[in-house]
Amino acid sequence: MGSERRELMKALGARLRVLRTQAGLTGAALAQRASVGQPTVSKVETGRMVPSPDVLDRLSRALGLDESTSSELHDLLAGVMAATDSGSTAADSTGTGTAVDEAVRSARLVRSFQCVVLPAMLQSAEYARHVFESAPHATPEAVGRAVAARVDRQSVLYEPGRESVFVITEAVLRTWPGSPALMLAQFDRLLAVESLSTVRLGVIPWRRPVPVLPRHGFTLCDQRAVVIESFDSERVSTDAAEVAAYEQTFARFERAAFFGSELRELLLLVMKEFRDLGDTLTP
Repeated sequence: MGSERRELMKALGARLRVLRTQAGLTGAALAQRASVGQPTVSKVETGRMVPSPDVLDRLSRALGLDESTSSELHDLLAGVMAATDSGSTAADSTGTGTAVDEAVRSARLVRSFQCVVLPAMLQSAEYARHVFESAPHATPEAVGRAVAARVDRQSVLYEPGRESVFVITEAVLRTWPGSPALMLAQFDRLLAVESLSTVRLGVIPWRRPVPVLPRHGFTLCDQRAVVIESFDSERVSTDAAEVAAYEQTFARFERAAFFGSELRELLLLVMKEFRDLGDTLTP
């Protein structure tokens, strides 16, 4: 990470910590008031995480900051985002941006649609490694950091009071990196995650027409933000009209998907095909 960016992150964190102390709040109390995770407050204050503008707004409101002080924090954040990060690579920006992470972490309801690659929160570490290694100019160090960040993001799946809904096309199950063995391990993870009370996983089977021709993946964070994916990046939109349009699209995909026993039956069928494929590829 570039030294300028690191110093600006520390300055933002230190200022937030001072304001929290002046308000007489602990980190845990501030996190509860702002409806964000306590680790988020800790990481921001110690300069280890860049908050999204939405999270910074939540913290500012929870602290009761006036307009001038809130603007000061946002100016510091703008400086962080504008600072050159000489250590960044394409692998760092493929789904691991801190703004994207925070949009997901701070949401109580996450709804994600994917048509080619598995949703980030469902990827095994090895699957994610192949995703990041395919990025241009990826380095082993950057890939390792990206995989660790992706796995860390997945902890929200297990938190009570949250709900995660994933809808994917059958093409996602059949577009695979690595080896059949990697995919069999990935399917085991899907079956385990699907059994969680906090998660709903659905697949639109190939024999069922899609209600909308999918152009890209996206993730809705509550009803306030959508993470929109392109070929080489992600952006977070809080535009109300855009969020509403993606909510309507997700609902159409969700109605077309298999859930529950039908989903598990499909996963087991595709797993058998990968086992058979593995036998044919083994020397």
